[in-house]
Amino acid sequence: MSLSQSIQPDDDVLVVRPGKWTLIIVTLLRAETLRFSEIKRHAGGISQKMLTTTLRDLERDGFVTRKIFATIPPRVDYELTQLGQELLELADSWRVFAARNRVQVEAARRQFDAAGGEPVIRFIRPA
Repeated sequence: MSLSQSIQPDDDVLVVRPGKWTLIIVTLLRAETLRFSEIKRHAGGISQKMLTTTLRDLERDGFVTRKIFATIPPRVDYELTQLGQELLELADSWRVFAARNRVQVEAARRQFDAAGGEPVIRFIRPA
C-alpha cells in the first residue's frame, strides 16, 4: 500500500492534531474541572488567543466539554470527556517517553544547531 492509499480524505475525522499546548492542557484537566483563567495561570506562558484556540480544538474533537455560567463576569469551566481521558493516557505515555529520551533529544538538537541547521552530510564509499 502506498502512502497516498493509506490516508483517505474520510480519515480526517480520526486525525488528532496536537499542538504545543494540547497535552499540557489535557494533563491540567486530569483531576478536576478548571476555569479558563485557572488553565491560563497553570499552563504558564500560553497566550489567551492560543489557549482559546487550543480549547476550542479540544472541544471540537470531543476531548473537553465547556460549561458557561450566566454570571458577571461570565464563568466558563472546562473538563475532560471520556475521550479526553483516553487522550490523557497518551499524554502520560508521551511524558514518560520525553523523560526517558530527554538527553538524546537535547544532544541531537545541539548537533543540529552546531551544524547551522543543516543536516550532517556523510559520504559513504561503496565497498
